[in-house]
Amino acid sequence: MRVQLDKDVAAEAVQWAARSLPLRPSLPILAGLLIQAETDSVTLSSFDYETSARITVAAQVEEPGTALVSGRLLAEIIRSLPGKPISLSSDDQALELVCGSARFDLQLLPAADYPDLPRMPQTSGSIKSDELAKAVNQVVVAAGRDELLPVFTGVRLEFEDEQVSLLATDRYRMALKELTWRPTSPNLSAAALVPARVLSEIAKSLVSGDQVTLSLATAGSGEGLIGFEGEGVNGHRQITTRLLDGEFPKVRHLMNIANELSVRANVAELLSAVKRVALVAERNTSLSMLIGDDGVTLEAASGDQARASETVTAVVENHAGGDLPLDQAGFNPHYLSDVLSVLDAPYVHLSFSGPGKPCLVTALEDIDGDPLLNYRHVIMLMRLPH
Repeated sequence: MRVQLDKDVAAEAVQWAARSLPLRPSLPILAGLLIQAETDSVTLSSFDYETSARITVAAQVEEPGTALVSGRLLAEIIRSLPGKPISLSSDDQALELVCGSARFDLQLLPAADYPDLPRMPQTSGSIKSDELAKAVNQVVVAAGRDELLPVFTGVRLEFEDEQVSLLATDRYRMALKELTWRPTSPNLSAAALVPARVLSEIAKSLVSGDQVTLSLATAGSGEGLIGFEGEGVNGHRQITTRLLDGEFPKVRHLMNIANELSVRANVAELLSAVKRVALVAERNTSLSMLIGDDGVTLEAASGDQARASETVTAVVENHAGGDLPLDQAGFNPHYLSDVLSVLDAPYVHLSFSGPGKPCLVTALEDIDGDPLLNYRHVIMLMRLPH
């Protein structure tokens, strides 16, 4: 193999492909980055038997070929190189990398032992890349992080005709985002539980093009695999991942919260106040929201060492009649700041049904407008100290 690549293109492509390499590979061969040169392009691939990543970039190919080298080492080397063209050449033993006066020789791994990458399933449909990225960012904040409970570390994608729903929950909060897409079959009805970390990577790296193609395996083509394909800053990218096993909890009914009391506030003002007051909150303690007639007061404390409070102007509406059905609510401050950070709207609408019951968070384009229900985020309230 003998190829020449633009340094910036090579660096970005290698970094992206190497990002999917396992930190502790089950087999040494899986630490390798597969380099395949053909005609006028180079494809870089990584695979850990769960997730595969492939990127194809333009290159001057003098001699086609294949090489397998340590992916993380190659990424570190290319990142450190000067802004000059990179030449790669290999024989049966090593890969030589030359950039200006810098020269590296990397021992090859046995490419013949590298596992076959999964094929991209048949195309199921396409979705606008910016809308997918926004939806993923709004939902993954509610996904769990505990690998001992893998079903909660995923995002459930539900496909029904021209609508896609994304759901995630860690048992203490849950998010639902609904958007449209273009299915290849008008009567498609399917669901997939995709690792949240994979979706996050897709949201970051497949946004340069206009569309992202989704490919969900059917029973006849190897059930349990989903693929995403689109354009990045440099090159054409493909990601496949195996779906998570297990039954995702039924959470849609939890989104139906009776709106006995609502609070409307400016997102930026409320988010800034939450972050400031939370600075003194002890770990695993709540941030208290005191609800008044024309605003909310946020309070937090760290024992006797520090206390903080801040009042934010808000529109408070009592839909139950009589006394306020709730005058104080306890939030996990991180959960509240997470949803406010991804709301992507100037105003927020908080719906309460009573003490200790979940709070529904939705977006408002106007302080007096109707809540936008295509994104709903529910937070379980915390018990307040007496």
